[in-house]
Amino acid sequence: MAAFKVAAIQMRSGISPDRNVADMERMVREAAGQGARYIQTPEMTGAMVRDAEARETAFTTQDKDSVAAAAGRLAAELGVFLHVGSTAIRRADGKLANRALLYAPDGTLRAQYDKIHMFDVDLDRGESWRESSAYEPGKEAVVTDLGEARLGFAVCYDLRFPQLFRAEALAGANLLSVPAAFTRQTGEAHWHILLRARAIENGAYVVAAAQGGVHEDGRETYGHSLIVDPWGRILAEADHDEPGVIVAEIDSAQSAAARAKIPNLKNAREFTLETVAAPTLRGAAS
Repeated sequence: MAAFKVAAIQMRSGISPDRNVADMERMVREAAGQGARYIQTPEMTGAMVRDAEARETAFTTQDKDSVAAAAGRLAAELGVFLHVGSTAIRRADGKLANRALLYAPDGTLRAQYDKIHMFDVDLDRGESWRESSAYEPGKEAVVTDLGEARLGFAVCYDLRFPQLFRAEALAGANLLSVPAAFTRQTGEAHWHILLRARAIENGAYVVAAAQGGVHEDGRETYGHSLIVDPWGRILAEADHDEPGVIVAEIDSAQSAAARAKIPNLKNAREFTLETVAAPTLRGAAS
């Protein structure tokens, strides 16, 4: 298959969906102008809203969502695959989904994916997050064709669950997506190494569009959007937390070559796990 260009859009989404859509549109046009045929935006492109009451008014159903409408229109106008890394969508049951949306070059919705793994953590310095208190987790992994590549979906915290990416790679994905809003604390510790590991483990390209900087709702994200090749080499990086665009050329043949050199997808074996109890020592105190 022919090589083609991909792009990652780094944003600093605020609390206003309208402003964020305008920022997204400007940078998507920039990426398309550089020849990108697949363009990815970060997690929570539409708005970063931590306050529960504010979320009630900021987010709506998919058919009324301004990010979804703009993305479909832009994809058709520019003739690109436009991947909204995620935005908050109100489901039919009233709950929110952290949902990725992929629009085809004709403007139609090609695929969608709801983030499976919820970011429920307690970090150092009192930083605590409970994503499951606001969002309903997804239950299905998703893979779809782009023509020149086969795309597997993930969002942010999904990055820490390699079994998701392995399942997608075994289903033929050679381009893995990790749009994110990594905290600065976790990003500084693990962002680069985890993305490169997922690429190496699966012999796949990884595109990871990130949020970056201090947001209106008070959170701070790491930035450093990356495009990584199947050998774990960084092809492009936004080496900062400012909004911007990175572009790199990818080639599915390079994924096939990496998998031929290190055929771990083929060599994996089923196994069982035995837990061996420690021996009881004679004379041990009861």
